[in-house]
Amino acid sequence: MKIIAETERLILREWILEDAADLFQLNSNPNVLKFTGDKPFKNIQEAEELISNYEQYSKYGLGRWIVHRKIDSQFLGWCGLRFQEDLNQTDIGFRFLEEYWNMGFATESAIAIIKYGFRDLGIKQIVARCKKENTSSAKVLQKIGMNLFSEIEFDGELGLKFILNHE
Repeated sequence: MKIIAETERLILREWILEDAADLFQLNSNPNVLKFTGDKPFKNIQEAEELISNYEQYSKYGLGRWIVHRKIDSQFLGWCGLRFQEDLNQTDIGFRFLEEYWNMGFATESAIAIIKYGFRDLGIKQIVARCKKENTSSAKVLQKIGMNLFSEIEFDGELGLKFILNHE
């Protein structure tokens, strides 16, 4: 289990098979999935398959990472980078259990991930996309320094694209 980043309150690390139940719980909440375009897992085995077949770490040296609270190791969600080969872009994304929304965890973990991407991975640009109606995610993206680049189509709906360049 590789730790990617630590903040004052959080530890971010690679996914392991033992995370399947937590990821299943996360992706079972319709409010969490509302703006993602993802379907809920049918069972824990689907979450295990996702973890087992996840290639971002081995293929690109980055990925989505589990976010735990330092004080008690509580699973909060995930945050991380994803390389999109078809677009030749690295994006940042995050997803947290609903009971941990509006506590600054998305912002704190995303700032740590951006630093990691720029400093340790040598990434020059990070993008993010969200549906326009997902105002909470858009606020987080602005808080972490991303700039609104354009309106786009996102899963058949109006979306926003944000960009942050490494200086």
